[in-house]
Amino acid sequence: MTDQGSGRTRVAIIGSGNIGSDLMMKVIRLSESLEMGAMVGIDPASDGLARATRLGIPATSDGVDGLIDLPGFDRIDIVFDATSARAHVANAAKLAPYGKVLVDLTPAAIGPFVVPAVNLEQHAGARNVNMVTCGGQATIPMVAAVSRVAPVRYAEIVASIASRSAGPGTRANIDEFTETTSKAIEVVGGAERGKAIIVLNPAEPPMIMRDTVLCLVGDADPEAIRSAVTAMVEEVARYVPGYRLKQEVQITAIPDDEPLHTLVGSEGPRPQWKVSVFLEVEGAAHYLPAYAGNLDIMTSAALRTAELLATARQTEVVR
Repeated sequence: MTDQGSGRTRVAIIGSGNIGSDLMMKVIRLSESLEMGAMVGIDPASDGLARATRLGIPATSDGVDGLIDLPGFDRIDIVFDATSARAHVANAAKLAPYGKVLVDLTPAAIGPFVVPAVNLEQHAGARNVNMVTCGGQATIPMVAAVSRVAPVRYAEIVASIASRSAGPGTRANIDEFTETTSKAIEVVGGAERGKAIIVLNPAEPPMIMRDTVLCLVGDADPEAIRSAVTAMVEEVARYVPGYRLKQEVQITAIPDDEPLHTLVGSEGPRPQWKVSVFLEVEGAAHYLPAYAGNLDIMTSAALRTAELLATARQTEVVR
């Protein structure tokens, strides 16, 4: 529901940890169409709930049940879930009768995958959208860019993040990360086959998020691939300012005798080019250090998604 005074759509965030707290600060500092309606957690001592209370935002440590019982719950239109894949399944079931739009930052994948730079408008009317994973948000745009100008037989991504930036939720969802990201590489990115790997790097000082994308493609124009990748990087950087290429896109011809059957199978045309894209994502440091680009890209993508969903719902109401 749009607040008649501010003209903004009220949102709630479930999850008062690192991701939820960073998202809260982005809503407050960056959004012209959203405003905080509630902060929800399960730990009464969490910094996210304490910060929300200091800012005058309604807060509860009773989880989604506490959110439903809040006096202003009926005025909240969009709910972000920044908990865990298992928790989101339960939260979505409890919220289903109330008609809220859910933006899922866990790998639960109940609703359609959304990567704002690639397919956001296709799901503007969805009731539950899934933000894939941090690695997915960083790398799927590159796979999608390549697939727009060349058939991608196989795509593999490696997301390397600072161990310090991986909280309990991230660590509990490692299996879901690989499964969800791999599937989204195919469904959203357009690859015939996808594979995802995540690396928690314990280096000190902590490294910023770095991602490697490998695509094996069929007949293609290398310059068209480079142009498509460059354009997509610029598109993602519109809502994730710290998103950038680490170096030039590398495109090399695949020798006829290079064994690829374990990656692409024996059916279909043989890939002719190997495309390698190297990225880094620096966080905006709204709540967490700049090295936590993996969290920043998730919250930035979720914010961008919610803003479009809010606009779509307002348009629907006007009609």
